[in-house]
Amino acid sequence: MKNIIFAFLGLLLFSPGAVAQLKAVPYTDGNQKLKGLQIAPKKAGKMKPGILILPAWKGIDTHSKQSAEKLSKMGYYAFVADIYGEGNYPTTTQEAGKLSSFYKSNIADYQRRIQLALDQLVKAGANPDNIVVIGYCFGGTGALEAARAGMKIQGVVSFHGGLGRDTARANNPITAKILVLHGADDPYVPATEIAAFQQEMRDTKADCEMIYYSNSVHAFTEPEAGNDNSKGAAYNEKAAKRSWERMSSFLKEILK
Repeated sequence: MKNIIFAFLGLLLFSPGAVAQLKAVPYTDGNQKLKGLQIAPKKAGKMKPGILILPAWKGIDTHSKQSAEKLSKMGYYAFVADIYGEGNYPTTTQEAGKLSSFYKSNIADYQRRIQLALDQLVKAGANPDNIVVIGYCFGGTGALEAARAGMKIQGVVSFHGGLGRDTARANNPITAKILVLHGADDPYVPATEIAAFQQEMRDTKADCEMIYYSNSVHAFTEPEAGNDNSKGAAYNEKAAKRSWERMSSFLKEILK
């Protein structure tokens, strides 16, 4: 009887319909060790589209992992990027703020880490001509930077991400389609930053859509942010659901 049970479990784990699992993937940036997470589509297949996930300012977290698992069920390869690297993972908001600020100020370093993760997504089996980058908060800023860098991607999605850029940098044409999902009451993205971003989109002739969610502040997709809008960052279930649905339709629209 025990052998029958083991055999049944084996069929569940290795059958085509088995649920895909997140897998740790080591890679490097020079001497810096990185460790991302990858997951294959629930229904296996060669050259399916891929989604690169850029986590919020504390690095790979529960929310980014859950997003990868959901995208796998939707038929995509997914890879969660490790931007900071082993030995540099923040444990407090102060550390997270310092690290994320470094990469926002050193955009070339941020873009390089994004590209390295993108390479891992392709190695995992994703179609290199059929990729979208999504990101949350700090990662949303990174998604926009992937578009600004002209990476080989079809589009980007920024969830409550920063929109600013150094105006000393040249505006290059943006070919990736852009979807910005923004909390209407986000105190961390001032009106001047929004106006400058929208002008940037005009100047670069980008295909950009920006959606505002009412009664939503920063981090509206993050359950761990609590529900007190007065703190400036809080979860909004309705906005989280609607923004995910809009992203899903965006993916269907632009991925082959």
